Amino acid sequence: MISLNYILNKLLTPHEHSRMSPCKMWINKALTFPVSIGILSHPNLKPYNLLKPCTFKLYCNSSAPKTETLIMPLDETDVGIHCYISQLPGFRGVLKQRYADFIVNEVDTDGNVVRLTSLDAPSESVEEKKEKEEEKETETETKYTSEIESFRLLAGDTDADLLKDFIDRIRTSGGGKDEISPIAVHNYFKANLKFLVTDTVDGPDSVSKCIRVRQHSGGSENGRGSRKRKERGGKPFDSRGTDDWPETLGKFLRFNLFKENKDTQEALGVIGKMLGVQQRAFGFAGTKDKRAITTQRVTVFKQPVKKLAILNGRLIGIKVGDFCYVKEGLSLGQLQGNRFTITLRGVTADSEDTIKAAADSLGRSGFINYFGLQRFGSGSVPTHLVGAALLRGEWKTVVSMILDPREGDILLLSCSLRDIVKEAREYYKESGDIDGTLRKLPCYLVAETAILQCLKKCPGNYLQALKAIPRTLRMMYVHSYQSYLWNHAASIRVQKHGISQVILGDLVLCKEDSTEKVTESVITECEDDNPIEAGDSGLLDEISGAAVPEEIVSSVKVVNSEDLLKGEYSIEDIVLPLPGSRVIYPMNDVAEIYHDLAKKDNTNLTECVHSSKEFSITSMTGGYRRVFQKPIDFEWELLRYTDVNLPLAETDLDVITKLDVITKSRKINIGVEDFTNESSCKNHADNNTKRSEDFKTEYNNDIKDGAEEGLSRMDSICDSQPSQVALKLGLTLPSSCYATMAIRELLKTSTSVAFHKTLNQ
Repeated sequence: MISLNYILNKLLTPHEHSRMSPCKMWINKALTFPVSIGILSHPNLKPYNLLKPCTFKLYCNSSAPKTETLIMPLDETDVGIHCYISQLPGFRGVLKQRYADFIVNEVDTDGNVVRLTSLDAPSESVEEKKEKEEEKETETETKYTSEIESFRLLAGDTDADLLKDFIDRIRTSGGGKDEISPIAVHNYFKANLKFLVTDTVDGPDSVSKCIRVRQHSGGSENGRGSRKRKERGGKPFDSRGTDDWPETLGKFLRFNLFKENKDTQEALGVIGKMLGVQQRAFGFAGTKDKRAITTQRVTVFKQPVKKLAILNGRLIGIKVGDFCYVKEGLSLGQLQGNRFTITLRGVTADSEDTIKAAADSLGRSGFINYFGLQRFGSGSVPTHLVGAALLRGEWKTVVSMILDPREGDILLLSCSLRDIVKEAREYYKESGDIDGTLRKLPCYLVAETAILQCLKKCPGNYLQALKAIPRTLRMMYVHSYQSYLWNHAASIRVQKHGISQVILGDLVLCKEDSTEKVTESVITECEDDNPIEAGDSGLLDEISGAAVPEEIVSSVKVVNSEDLLKGEYSIEDIVLPLPGSRVIYPMNDVAEIYHDLAKKDNTNLTECVHSSKEFSITSMTGGYRRVFQKPIDFEWELLRYTDVNLPLAETDLDVITKLDVITKSRKINIGVEDFTNESSCKNHADNNTKRSEDFKTEYNNDIKDGAEEGLSRMDSICDSQPSQVALKLGLTLPSSCYATMAIRELLKTSTSVAFHKTLNQ
């Protein structure tokens, strides 16, 4: 094994060595941790490039002479991702060369794959329209009849008839400029007919006064435009949607959201702005990757379907469809997982057999269910390091970590954004000018903006500033540290005890007939249902599941000798805990890694070292996560192509477009249906799905024929452009699993954004 001193001698010049003494030197855990536990010695492991110069980092004290710092993007080994299941060789493949190379379709709680099948607003039947109009007319008539009769007793028949005629004119023609005879009843109108206003004017002669009655400016027959909060009689008013909603409809409009190169919050922010509603009006089961094409279900509170459907003509990179009214809105975690269609382009390997063997192994044995790099953020300051500082109660340090300039971001941001963000951070570091920094800071940097706005109001109160960050985002820092510990524990479990069997002291999911169960109900590590604000979802990209992705299990138990004799449990049942107050740890040496790493980071998993319970693992319930995961309904195929711009997988929108073309050409007449309830909506979706499936074979054949034709044509015209190989994968993963970890097992290469950007280039 190569010595650490040898690596340092190769990395540093003699001049650099001479300047190291005043500096505080840290060797990345990618070097020290794997070597110390002897990963290289285990026959079942295929370590990922443990000894790489690019993972060496130097951090200097502020008082030390300036030293050049080698800052590289976060690597998998930095966060405990070390092992593979198979010993097969990997190969090269480019991930996400095109957005359509990474397609994600949500799987709902019933196990149905959510697809966009129609963009049209459902039509109401003529009978239903007539019935609604009659009901509305009856309600309106009843609403004012009693008030007019009461007024008749007060003012007499003449004025009452004038008032009735006046109201009728407003309702039928929107009139209201005409005035009625004087009525000395200011308070009566104010109390009972709020959509009308009164004032006193001169009468027909110089000695008389009259009351003028007019329609309220901007008002209507129900007076919505002029209602004040105190006039609503204590009835809550929800600004997310209309307060006048038919009782026959569900309060939530459910639709399927199709998006390309946009995260979930960004897409909903655009839609919400167009609808004039706040983002909290929307509900969804989980965030979806930005750098992909995704389809998921969303609900919005009290919105007319046609108002949403008409947006399709204005939306760019976003489509909405498959509308249906339901009684309940969606909340985080209400899904089984996601269906992925992933195309790896530019595949190169020793032989085609190498690719086939790797794909078959992934389907048969699965992968280690690590938290992917996306869990730890996309910036040069990893979120798990911020989480560790929060657990230590270092509030000022955390604020600096979030606000200070980050040279490493140059590897992750576009040139324009890089310069804007760098300028804003450096400006604040040098001047401390909060107002000026806020003007320069991009709006998507939600955490930074929230901290600065709070510090402006409460200078020096760093804890309060951290609590100003949206809760889901600020808790992600601590959750990231939990994931960091889990990844290391999973690597230790695989390194020391292999992947073939359950051992004494392992934690497993309880079987239904097991009598020894942990009595506590195991829940997720985060109970907050609030979605992450726009701009924060970079922490969650490519996660198959909810915004805080943890697997929910009913109970776990510790494997004992009797369990081993019975052979009742397999490696698929093994789980490991995410630290919290209500979890148990394995009763073997795997548990030690949690506390050893926490001790090295000066954190504590059993005691709170500061006064803020929110940033303490002891105040969190914790959770459990499977160590090994097999892809569901796994399929794969090898494709050959010559044109890099040729689509190799169809999206939902492609299928709809193809369907529309064929439908118009065949002049298919589609009957009018009723979509006011969930059952009729389901029938409509089933019909659309069936029609889509009928055309899918034809569409796939077109793509295949086009690819073969293009290949043949290109080969005959220009032999200098040889065909390339692509590997197309289809797999379903449960909530909380990372598709990138399945790809990592397949390729045996890094899944970092920087690495695949290099391949793309």
